[in-house]
Amino acid sequence: MAREVRNVLALQAELAECPLWSTREQVLWCVDILAPAIHRFDPASGELRSFPQQEEVGCIGLREQGGLIAALRSGVWLLDDEGKPQRKLADNPGIAAKSRFNDGRVDPWGNFWCGSLWEPQDKNGGLLCRVTPDGALRVMAQDVKISNGLAFSPDRQWMYHSDTPNEVLYRYPLDAQSGEPGARQRFRQFDAKGGLPDGAAVDSAGYYWSALFDGGRVVRIDPLTAEIVDEIALPVRWPTMVAFGGADLKTLYITSSREHRTAEELARYPQSGDVFAVDVAVAGIAEPLFKG
Repeated sequence: MAREVRNVLALQAELAECPLWSTREQVLWCVDILAPAIHRFDPASGELRSFPQQEEVGCIGLREQGGLIAALRSGVWLLDDEGKPQRKLADNPGIAAKSRFNDGRVDPWGNFWCGSLWEPQDKNGGLLCRVTPDGALRVMAQDVKISNGLAFSPDRQWMYHSDTPNEVLYRYPLDAQSGEPGARQRFRQFDAKGGLPDGAAVDSAGYYWSALFDGGRVVRIDPLTAEIVDEIALPVRWPTMVAFGGADLKTLYITSSREHRTAEELARYPQSGDVFAVDVAVAGIAEPLFKG
């Protein structure tokens, strides 16, 4: 039986990304990378607060001390709870004129991970970076075009990471105590005809939920077999990322894009750029907080 997909926020964003549920506030945060802006949405009241940024904002995380950590084009910044810059932690380690940050999140050890994309798309020039609580940034992986799909298994054994245009989902074994990743493994190869692996989240049973860009759906992937075991069809073709929210973490929020879409495409998918929600049977995991 098809599940009801609700349009909960008619954001009409160019490129909505990084949905993030705050269990402390019971609100959904997300970004529009290209506006650029950070949004805070309260589903209970319907209130939307938007905080414009001076440069593209790829991803955000919540901080233990309040406020946000954000990967902007120029580098990684600490922001207050209204999106105002407080302090720059690190520069963009790539060529900022040709690369910007994209997908990312805080890991269970309190570090902030942020990946980048290589805008010319003529080589695998994207990076995956980790910012530790002391503010130090280290490049942890290379050889990707568009860094995406970052998520951590609930048992702290695996980190997932996708490269969207190369149609591949990787995973890394983790040291459960320190969170240090081991060698990259190819976990699943996708077929572009069914959609490209974009942003993702892992549920409390360890299954990986991926938004399939240009596929009009999100899928649930078995952590043992890498097979798709469930999918949710969407009223838009370009979903970008998912997040678990709600009081019981059983609401799956889904962001979407309208970037570079033609008038004909937007007429066919007029809700592109909006935020959707669907109820799921298995709860997600509360997002960790950056300890810096």
